[in-house]
Parts: sequence; C-alpha cells; structure tokens
Amino acid sequence: MARSERAPLPLVRVVGPSMYPTLRTGDLVTVERSREARPGDLVLVRWSARPGLLSVKRAVRLSGGGWHVEGDNPFASTDSRTLGAAEVVGVIRFRLWPRPWRLRRVVRSEE
Repeated sequence: MARSERAPLPLVRVVGPSMYPTLRTGDLVTVERSREARPGDLVLVRWSARPGLLSVKRAVRLSGGGWHVEGDNPFASTDSRTLGAAEVVGVIRFRLWPRPWRLRRVVRSEE
C-alpha cells in the first residue's frame, strides 16, 4: 500500500479582532487551498486593493468575480463592505491552538 505524500496544510496565525468571537488574536488555524468556498465558510482572502495583505473572513456570497466576505465582528472589521470583492486563497476548517476545534459554516440570512 502506497503512503500518501500530501503536503501538510498551511498554518495561519490570526491577528486582530475582526473575527471575534469565532477567532481571537493568536489562534492558529489550518488552510485548505484545494477546497472550494461556500457561503458561511471561514476563508483566507486577499484583495486587489491590498495585494500584500491576507485576511481571515467569513464568505457571504459570490460577488462580481470574487467573494463578498465579512468579519464576524462588524465593529472591528475591514472587509468587502469597504474593499469590495475578495479572492479566496483557501478555506479554514480547524483551529489548532489554543484549543483544537473544528470550525463550522455559519449561513447568515440576507438582510
């Protein structure tokens, strides 16, 4: 039986309050680059307006060639409401530290 030679999942450390209470500064999460995003998923994104910056946000809906994404903490998040559609780099499924936890999709109703 052949052993799988899959590369390990990239790890990302969360910085900032935009995803509170779901994630906090210092949390370590895994990113699955091969998984397609769905509404409600936590995702790692980049914006054309800020190409050097990666951010963790929640996918809301497909929007004009990218994803409309928002932080779980609307009072402390710079997201698609300001920067427009984002490119999804990968989907976040697990927090590894400080307490390992499987992160779930949260589907919001459109208002």
